[in-house]
Amino acid sequence: MKKNDIKYQAYVNILKEELVPAMGCTEPIALAYAAAKAREVLGALPDRVHIGASGSIIKNVKSVIVPHTNHLKGIPAAAAAGIVAGDASKELEVISDVTDEQAKEIAEYLGNTEISVEHVDNGCVFDIIVDVFAGDESAKVRIASYHTNIVRIEKNGEILHYVPVEADSEEGLTDRTLLDVKSIWDFANSVDVEDVREVIGRQIEYNSAISDEGLRGDYGANIGSVLLASYGDDVRTRAKARAAAGSDARMNGCELPVVINAGSGNQGMTCSLPVLEYAKELNATEEQTYRALVLSNLIAIHQKTGIGRLSAYCGAVSAGAAAGAGIAYLCGGGYEEIIHTVVNALAIVSGMICDGAKASCAAKIASAVDAGIMGYNMYLNGQQFYAGDGIVTKGIEGTIHNIGRLGKDGMRETNEEIIKMMINE
Repeated sequence: MKKNDIKYQAYVNILKEELVPAMGCTEPIALAYAAAKAREVLGALPDRVHIGASGSIIKNVKSVIVPHTNHLKGIPAAAAAGIVAGDASKELEVISDVTDEQAKEIAEYLGNTEISVEHVDNGCVFDIIVDVFAGDESAKVRIASYHTNIVRIEKNGEILHYVPVEADSEEGLTDRTLLDVKSIWDFANSVDVEDVREVIGRQIEYNSAISDEGLRGDYGANIGSVLLASYGDDVRTRAKARAAAGSDARMNGCELPVVINAGSGNQGMTCSLPVLEYAKELNATEEQTYRALVLSNLIAIHQKTGIGRLSAYCGAVSAGAAAGAGIAYLCGGGYEEIIHTVVNALAIVSGMICDGAKASCAAKIASAVDAGIMGYNMYLNGQQFYAGDGIVTKGIEGTIHNIGRLGKDGMRETNEEIIKMMINE
C-alpha cells in the first residue's frame, strides 16, 4: 500500500485515534471525565450529583476498582474522583495525577454528598449523563457513543455545546468501514514504521510496564501468576500470562496507564502483549515487531467495528484472535495463515459473554489468546474450520460480518439479562 493511497492515511489515523493512553478501566474513567468536565463548567464543588447511565455503562463500572481512590468501586466513586481530583483536559487520563490527600478528599466527598444513579435508555449503548448542582447553579455533561465524545454541555439550562446523537454513530472519527483484512495485511507490510512509531512504541512501553506489575504484585485472582505456576514458562504460557497479568493489575486498582484498543485497555493489552512475548522468543527485529503489532491492532479494531464499543460479546475474543494473527506473522506466516488463524480462533471462543469489568476478565483474556495461538497451530497442521461450521462462513470478511451480527444484534437480549442480574432486578 502506498502513502498516497486513501486507506494508508486512514489506517494511520485510526491507530492514532484508538491507541491512546487511559488510566484505569475506560468506562469508569469516561464517567470520571464527564464528572470532571461538569464540575469545571459548574465552577464550584457540587453539593448534589445525579448520574444517568446506560445499562452497559452500569455493567462495566459496577465491579471495577477506580485508580487513586484507595480501592473504591462503582459509579459514585468514579464520579467523585473526577469531581474532586479530575483534570478534564487529560481526557482518559483524567485522574492520573491524584495525590494521597486528594484520595482522602474523594472518600470524604463520597460520604458527605448525595450522588444518585439512574439507569437510562436513550437508544444508545454507550451513554453517560452527569448533572451537578451547587445551590441554584447547575451544569450537565453528556458523553455518548465512545469514551471521549462529549455531545452536550449545559450551564444553568443554557446549551453551550450540542452534537446530535444517532444510535452509536461515531461521528468525528475516521471511517472504520475502510478496514478489511486484505488491506490491513498490505498496510502492515508496507507502512513506513516512522508513521506509527509513536503510537506503537507507547503501547509497547505502557502495556509491558503494567504487565510486569501484574506479575510482581497481588491483584485480583492473579491469573497471570497462576498460569506460570501451573503450566510452566514456555512461550505459549508466557504469552497468555503476560496479557492476563496486565488485566489483573488494571481491573484491580493498579495506578499505571495502558494504551487501549477499540476503547478498551483489556483489548489493548490482549492484542499487544502476547505478540511482544513471541517477538522476544523469536528474536524478531524492531521492524518485524512493529509490523506485527500494526496487524494485530487493526484486525482487532476491524472486528470491533461491527460489534460496537460495548456488547455482551467479550472483546477479549476479538483481541485474542488478532493476537493470533500477529503471532502468525512473526512466525513467518503469510496472508493465508493470518486469515485462517483469525477464523479458527473466532470459531473456538465466540460467544464468551462480557459481564462487566472485573477480575475474571484476565482469565477470559487467557482463553482468548490460547484460541488465537491454537487457531494458528491448527492451520500449520493442515486443519481448519470451514464455511458452514456454525457461524463460520465463506471468506474472512463474511465470518467477521457474522461476528458483528452476533455481538451487536444476536446478543442484545443477553446483554439486558446480564445487566438485570448485575443490578439485581
